[in-house]
Amino acid sequence: MIYTCTFSPAIDYMAYVDTFSVGTLNRAHDVHYLPGGKGINVSRVLQACGQPSTALGFIGGFTGQYLQQLLHDQHIETAFIETDEITRINVKVKATLETELNGPSPIVHPHMLEALCAQLATLQEGDWFILSGTVPEGVAIETLLTTVAATKAHIVADTSGQLLHRVLPYKPVFVKPNIHELAELFQARIHTADEAIPYAKRLLEKGAQHVIVSLGADGALFVAADEVYHASAPTGEVINSVGAGDSVVAATIAHYLKTRNWQQAFAFGVAAGSATAFQVDLCTYEDIQALQPFVQLTKR
Repeated sequence: MIYTCTFSPAIDYMAYVDTFSVGTLNRAHDVHYLPGGKGINVSRVLQACGQPSTALGFIGGFTGQYLQQLLHDQHIETAFIETDEITRINVKVKATLETELNGPSPIVHPHMLEALCAQLATLQEGDWFILSGTVPEGVAIETLLTTVAATKAHIVADTSGQLLHRVLPYKPVFVKPNIHELAELFQARIHTADEAIPYAKRLLEKGAQHVIVSLGADGALFVAADEVYHASAPTGEVINSVGAGDSVVAATIAHYLKTRNWQQAFAFGVAAGSATAFQVDLCTYEDIQALQPFVQLTKR
């Protein structure tokens, strides 16, 4: 089983307007209510790829119940921990420029972490635990990861900054920084794939088994101990980049479990990231398949 973890889930309220003006009434011509949060995005794309998962995290109030219902409607299993706080709503105004107003993350109390640790202790050898996004201050991520590592489950991390550093000693199967996060992590100037490769290899030295580096329109890198591949990104109009990286993570894992081939899985993941970027919501399996032929792998 695959388990995703989202510390700060949300309802994403997406409002589309022709023009947006501050300080006056704006009317939307179209709106969408979508389940939000990086781990939740991963679960949704896994489901689209035919790979079941269980979404973990913290929800509360009427918005939390609505979020859970949205996922159940998509046949995604959940095991959320109830909180006293109302699950946040993130407002995304789509006009000529995009404006966002995100609600605050919930406060994670010690008893909530204990409940999450108890869930993680039930993982079995061969399960997958996907840690995505940020972790609230005060959360002892080492305690959670030690619990997961003791079960011999696979760890995948789509995080950045010091949190990524803290994950590496637990030997994640792969990590997925983008090129900007990689530069920030090492306080370096990284603008090209060639410049990114040595820094990705440093993540291997620190514990990661594989590294995927998103390069935006320039595709992505797959870096392992004995090989490096570059994948070109399909061309198209970018409509919504939210969830593109989560789609890469989900589709890579889903295809690896199907093929047991990291190169094929990586290419499939890159196609998924582009497929999500080219539409309003997350990609479908058919979307990924349509773009697969346009992803070219080159050994570096």
